[in-house]
Amino acid sequence: MQIGYKLATEQYGPQELIRQAIAAEAAGFDFVEMSDHYHPWLDDQGHSAFTWSVLGAIAAKTERIRLVTGVTCPSMRYHPAIVAQAAATMALVSEGRFVLGVGSGERLNEHVTGSGWPAVSERHARFREALEIIRLLWQGGYRSYEGKHLRLEDARVFDLPPEPPLMAVAASGPASCRIAAELGDALFATEEKPEIVRYYREAGGTGPGYAEVPMAWAESESEGAQSALKYFRWALTGWKVMSELPNPVNFEAATAQVREEDIRQRFACGNDPQRYLEVARPFAEAGYDRLVLMNAGPDPRGFLDFCDAQLIGRLKQELGG
Repeated sequence: MQIGYKLATEQYGPQELIRQAIAAEAAGFDFVEMSDHYHPWLDDQGHSAFTWSVLGAIAAKTERIRLVTGVTCPSMRYHPAIVAQAAATMALVSEGRFVLGVGSGERLNEHVTGSGWPAVSERHARFREALEIIRLLWQGGYRSYEGKHLRLEDARVFDLPPEPPLMAVAASGPASCRIAAELGDALFATEEKPEIVRYYREAGGTGPGYAEVPMAWAESESEGAQSALKYFRWALTGWKVMSELPNPVNFEAATAQVREEDIRQRFACGNDPQRYLEVARPFAEAGYDRLVLMNAGPDPRGFLDFCDAQLIGRLKQELGG
């Protein structure tokens, strides 16, 4: 069992993200996972720095902690050749501590280049082609690729690490789990549904499973729930909504009816370690062994201290078997 800390690029500016990553390493986290967005989910969040620049700075300022994108879409806003190059460079500058988390994307981030937002079947097809291109470029040499949706012409990544970085593939159903099993090294999910891990294993996937666990640390349960309601209520919309809405204003409308009671049911709020274990346990029981703690509370430093003193060790001890 490994425990990670979520760096929310939508919630904090780049300098603060770097400070949090350094503090997460000191607190004993095994890795940090950073979202790769163009827009925040909600205007109130107010940030959306360029993830790859921040990752490079974190790699330079840390020594042990692993770095994970959670997740990058390599088939729309970025061309996969660019992602292959960026990931190879990150693997080098981090001295092997980088994991490339990839997914088929959300309209929120990918529509901005004006290329449209295709149906889910085409998104999966584009995603598969993108991963094939990344794998091809990581083999070295000049490479070309002719797909239905994506192309590559005489491209070579010159700076390659001795071993390519691990690639964790986001999945939520049978089709995406097959892509994860066939082209990835690990599974990435945002829900504790055991069938996701089962689909992945049945498709031949053997790697670890990453999952984000919703938390909102504060001195009181009410304070944590109110912070999560203000900044993280988008997380309750479900993947079908999260993948389709184009802008933060749409998420404002879609979440107008979310209540504090709904937040308390989904998030671990407050400062009781037992409640945090209760929320994390279903993820571990579903088969995920890389738990990413996603804090929606108002005090990230307080949460990191809480994790250091009371939570990381207990999670590993009670859920790591």
